[in-house]
Amino acid sequence: MKSNILVIASPHNRNKPLVDRVKELLACSTIVPIVSKKELSLDNLESINPDFIFFPHWSWIIPEDIYTKYPCVIFHMTDLPYGRGGSPLQNLIVRGHEETMLSAIKCVSEVDAGPIYKKVPLSLKGTAEEVLQRASVLMEDLIVDIVNNHQNPIPQVGKVVSFLRRKPEDGDIAKLDNLEKIYDYIRMLDADGYPPAFIDTIGLRFNFSQAIWNGEILEAKVQIMRKNNE
Repeated sequence: MKSNILVIASPHNRNKPLVDRVKELLACSTIVPIVSKKELSLDNLESINPDFIFFPHWSWIIPEDIYTKYPCVIFHMTDLPYGRGGSPLQNLIVRGHEETMLSAIKCVSEVDAGPIYKKVPLSLKGTAEEVLQRASVLMEDLIVDIVNNHQNPIPQVGKVVSFLRRKPEDGDIAKLDNLEKIYDYIRMLDADGYPPAFIDTIGLRFNFSQAIWNGEILEAKVQIMRKNNE
């Protein structure tokens, strides 16, 4: 089996186990983690000279001089070309999706428009953190498959549907009157690094997490703070 040099670029602690598992599964390969935007420089990458760069849950634009020199694989939580763009998890849930596909694609200049290495099914049940953890495990398998098989990615086919990146203020649940929809809003923002669902009063903000919905009653943890302390 060919020895590969791989970079896995992710700033999130949830993906540290992914790096460890890939090291075990691809024991003959050298795995170099990158955990910050600053580390993703052409000078640094040229010193590593990777065969692939993988981006599990990377939030920043990948520079052109990097993705044109090295095969850069990004992971997008939609059945591309449906759902190109920002906040895929939240945009899927607010549209009523319970299942999606996790797409591994080659990075190109147009956002989420690159050819596809592989897609695998992904459940959208549970909190955002649970979905992201589930996706991380699937990414591990996708990375191993791509490295071992070196398959050529296939161009996207079908109607393009684009998503707009959601803003923190989109998590306001004050005007919602459907309990199941409120549950979806709370859970889809319940993850490390995401602004939570909230309700504002004149001087206070109520942040919601850990929602439980039994079909009749919605329970959630509430954190209350003064708005001028945000």
